[in-house]
Amino acid sequence: MLIQLVDWLGNSMGDFSGAGLFRYITFRAGAAAVLSLIISMVFGGRIINYLRYLQVGETVRDLGLAGQLSKQGTPTMGGIIIIMAILIPCLLLADLSNVYVVLMIVSTVWMATIGFIDDYIKVFRKNKEGLRGTFKVLGQVGLGLLIALTMILSEDIVVRLEVDEAAELGYTEMVGDTIHVPADLAYVGPAEKGDYKANLTNVPFLKGNRLDYAWLMPIQEPSASRWVWLLFVPLVIFVVTAVSNAANLTDGLDGLATGVSGIIGAALGIFAYVSGNAIAANYLNILHLPGTGELVIFAACFVGATLGFLWYNSFPAQIFMGDTGSLTLGGIIAAMAIILRKELLIPLLCGIFLVENLSVVLQVSYFKYTKRKYGEGRRIFLMSPLHHHYQKKGMPEVKIVTRFWIIGILLAVLTIITLKIR
Repeated sequence: MLIQLVDWLGNSMGDFSGAGLFRYITFRAGAAAVLSLIISMVFGGRIINYLRYLQVGETVRDLGLAGQLSKQGTPTMGGIIIIMAILIPCLLLADLSNVYVVLMIVSTVWMATIGFIDDYIKVFRKNKEGLRGTFKVLGQVGLGLLIALTMILSEDIVVRLEVDEAAELGYTEMVGDTIHVPADLAYVGPAEKGDYKANLTNVPFLKGNRLDYAWLMPIQEPSASRWVWLLFVPLVIFVVTAVSNAANLTDGLDGLATGVSGIIGAALGIFAYVSGNAIAANYLNILHLPGTGELVIFAACFVGATLGFLWYNSFPAQIFMGDTGSLTLGGIIAAMAIILRKELLIPLLCGIFLVENLSVVLQVSYFKYTKRKYGEGRRIFLMSPLHHHYQKKGMPEVKIVTRFWIIGILLAVLTIITLKIR
């Protein structure tokens, strides 16, 4: 919003002092991070007091975990703070004409709405089950479908490739001695490069760090490119649903999901910057995605919001984010990874989420299997998700959270490093 205002002032008043700063992504990203921090820290305390006034407190079941009952009555639905701290700076400092920014704002509001309804039913309707799982999944599927269709249909979401590289990948066809770019496959920019509606994504260990989803189709080109949506759409829906639910499962200790999400958000911000920069993308041998540089501002808002929320959410927590926050954080991470074409790196980048999710799946599956076989259910972990297993072993909550953060940082660094592996 401010960038449009500055441009208008510049056109109206000529050389408007300071207008140039707003054209730098790094300046706006820094300002967004600071503003989101201020919003979450300043308004966070007031929102906590208001939630206490409304008696919006967490109901805790006694699971025999150390310090668990002391959390009884702690205000929940604190995800409202995170959402405010993300959206307000983003609306002010990001380019709202950018399709990537619009898609991220829509994703944030979409998942926040699902999480808020779930928390509202739990807290105000006194229904511990919250929103029915069917409706929650339908909401996640709907967001996945929206992201996938936007990626496929929007003419603004393209990959910039060298013309000869596009020809090698099959996105152009040779006509005589010249390269012809089919109108339905490309939007041509400079003579030596073109912006293509490519089915590419980044994945390490393959030639050029790239994978074309059409290669995975059981049919030959050109039919594969036309029907690749049959593979891409379900994949996007699965990623959005899996990551948002995994973030929800991870939100079980003070500051755990918040800190891990902030680390992942910082890594995605780096990906957004290098993907939108031709020189950096070429150096790292990743896809050059014109326009994704604006997502650096959104990532800065995301990181600032999570850090600001940690001011109140770190041990001992003064507020919990609830599903309003956890589902939104997971949805944002999934959406940004897909938009930046890094969705196949999610198992590594979101390794903490993955392990937490797998621990629940393994625990439940093994319990059911052993109950059928032996008549008595057995467990792999003392308790799932995994962070509760370590609590049961007597490890202090702060130490568990800190170690998970350290592992999260390690995984984020490894994810970035993999892009240089050929």
